[in-house]
Order: sequence, then structure tokens, then C-alpha cells
Amino acid sequence: MRLGVLDVGSNTVHLLVVDAHPGARPLPAHSHKAELRLAELLDERGAIAPDGVERLIATVRGALLAAEDKGCEEVLPFATSAVREASNADAVLARVKDETGVDLQVLTGEEEARLTFLAARRWFGWSAGKLLLLDIGGGSLEVAFGIDEDPDAAVSLPLGAGRLTAGWLPGDPADGADVKALRRHVRAQIARTVGEFTRFGRPDHIVATSKTFKQLARIAGAPGSGEGLYVERILTRKSLEEWVPRLAAMTAPERAALPGVSEGRAGQLLAGAVVAEGAMDLLGVEELEICPWALREGVILRRLDHLPEH
Repeated sequence: MRLGVLDVGSNTVHLLVVDAHPGARPLPAHSHKAELRLAELLDERGAIAPDGVERLIATVRGALLAAEDKGCEEVLPFATSAVREASNADAVLARVKDETGVDLQVLTGEEEARLTFLAARRWFGWSAGKLLLLDIGGGSLEVAFGIDEDPDAAVSLPLGAGRLTAGWLPGDPADGADVKALRRHVRAQIARTVGEFTRFGRPDHIVATSKTFKQLARIAGAPGSGEGLYVERILTRKSLEEWVPRLAAMTAPERAALPGVSEGRAGQLLAGAVVAEGAMDLLGVEELEICPWALREGVILRRLDHLPEH
């Protein structure tokens, strides 16, 4: 069957269309995305501003048309931290449903971490042993650990690259004092949760998902997307420690000129790098592998698991 996953994230609204059936690997058929940056469109009360709501509705409509054009039998719509934490979330969800018919399911941070972990587990398989997963989105950082498909521990922290850039790094290039203050804030938040993971012992394999980690690995020398899905892409803490001060000294346009860095994400890359470095350091991670599958694939896999076998 052809399924669509509509992901209303903190940075982008992304429709992923896949051909899928139980027991088989979902095959991507089409991708349709729009950069909305909802995490940056909150007003001083923490509400999504009217302009942001209108843009969200128009974007969801466009994604629905694309899903229909591509022959999707079903669309699985969900939203993550930007909508989850907006002070007017209920009103926004009601308007989206009234005007588009789409009933956006708001995932909790823990659900986000668990579904992303499921995707990584399916990608790497049982031979990967105990998995530690890191994911940096626009609004939140997810960490999960476990040996099964459902992790033993999963947390979500408000340390997304878009959120932190908007709240902590107003300058371009960033002010050195702002970067230091952000670093302290990030590490204090992560340190509170470290014990939830270290009590399970050392992981056998450490993986990361998300655009932020992919771009950090790429600038540190990992193969580009043109090399295909199955090439190993590694990010070391040592290379990240070298890159954080370099990124801090750059303007957003200078970062956008780096290999694999998109113009839309260049402004957020420094905050993302500070979070990645803090998480790897505090969790004792020397290197990790980039996983091509993430939350959207986790949502698809969970849906397929509940389909009857033909």
C-alpha cells in the first residue's frame, strides 16, 4: 500500500510518501517539504502567531494535494515540539482540522524518542546490541537507550537547534558570551538525565538521526548524500570539539557554504553543534554512526505493525 506521513516539525512540514507492507522495508516514493520554522514563529506568550497558523494551514493543504496526486491510501499526520508546546496548541489544532480535515496527532517528547528508536533498531538490526540513540530536532533533543524495539529509557529535552538559536544566539556571528551561556545551559539540562542512561551500562552501538547530526558529520568529513544510504557515516567527538569554535566564528552565510549545509539550517547549526557536543561528552560518546531512518520511518513502521497480514 502507499502511505503518506505528514510530519509537522519545528523547522519543516514534511510529507514522505512510501510504498509499504508488513514485513517489508518501506520504500520512499516521494518527498514534499516546506520550511515553516514554527519554533521561531512563537510570539512573546509562546503562541504560534496568526501568520504562522495561516502558513501552517496552507502548507498542510499543499501536502494533502501532493499525497492525493501520488495515490496515498492513507496519510498519518503528526506534530512535534513546536505545536506541542505552543500556548495556543488546542486552537491551532482545531483550526487545522476545521480548514483541512487533518486531525494532527501531537506526539509527546517520549513518544518521539521511542518511535525514532524503533526506526534505528529496525535499520541496524538485533546485531547492533544495546543501542543509544541521539536526535536533535528544531525544538527538542531526544535520547533513548535499549536492547529491544521499545527502549528501556527515553527522554526529550527542550534543546532543539531552532529553539536555542532563537532564544540564546541573536547575533550573526554569535557573541562569544552568548555561546558560553548556551553551553552552560545545554550541559546543565543534559546532565540531569545522564543517570537514566548510564545505569544500563555501556551501549554496544551509538547512533544519531536528524538533519543536524547529518550536517555535522558531513562537515567533519563523512560521505555526502550522493554516496547513497548504505555508506557508513561517522561523527567523532574530537572533530566536533574542533568544529564548534569554527562554527561560532562564522556567519550564517559562511556556514551555508560548507559541504552539506543547507541555507535554511545554517543559522541553527552552531546551536545544534553545541547540543551534540554536550550530549556526546556527558554521555561518554567518542563516536557515533548516522542513521538514515528517524521519526517518520518510526511512525510508518508502527502503523505497518498494526496492519493485518494478507
